[in-house]
Amino acid sequence: MREALLRLYVSLQIVRDDRGQDLVEYALVIGLIALGATAGMNTLAGTIGSAFAAVGTKLGSYTS
Repeated sequence: MREALLRLYVSLQIVRDDRGQDLVEYALVIGLIALGATAGMNTLAGTIGSAFAAVGTKLGSYTS
């Protein structure tokens, strides 16, 4: 009886192996970081674009 319970316990430990869960968690974190970086880059790109346009306008007025 004890041997059967030990075999059952070992087989349940193998089934309960959660090493793959870490990989899924890392993938979710990387996905959220990528999403945040993409959203931030879109906002930053607009700000940088308008700054360069303002500098270009000022340079254009000085050279005319």
